[in-house]
Amino acid sequence: MSSIRKIQITFDCAEPERVARFWCEVLGYVVPAPPEGFATWDAYERSLPPEQQGAWFSCGDPSGVGPRLYFQRVPEGKVAKNRVHIDVRVGTGLVGAERLATLQAECDRLVALGATCVQVLVADEDNESCIVMQDVEGNEFCLD
Repeated sequence: MSSIRKIQITFDCAEPERVARFWCEVLGYVVPAPPEGFATWDAYERSLPPEQQGAWFSCGDPSGVGPRLYFQRVPEGKVAKNRVHIDVRVGTGLVGAERLATLQAECDRLVALGATCVQVLVADEDNESCIVMQDVEGNEFCLD
């Protein structure tokens, strides 16, 4: 019998710490303590060669249940739609106007943090409402 494995979700980005801190606010995640021997992440970063400073950042679910998110700097910008995206489940169990209002309130909160609202998809006969968004570097995600 196979075992369930923990996963990490990795984002390619230009500014790893900025994107990580955005996702901390979205998901209630936290930045881990800096490496042993360093009082702060800034102190750790200053200890690295210049080309390695700001190269990566991570955050995680404080309960340890959700996946770790890892953000790595890459030289190229985003040019196409994500093939995989995160659904932020803020409307679970809600339907109709109540669901849409809950999604819209979360959308407004995230826009204030730097996200972009791309499209509001209103419920039809087959699907409940959801909102397509982009994070601070244009990575797509949905409020579901």
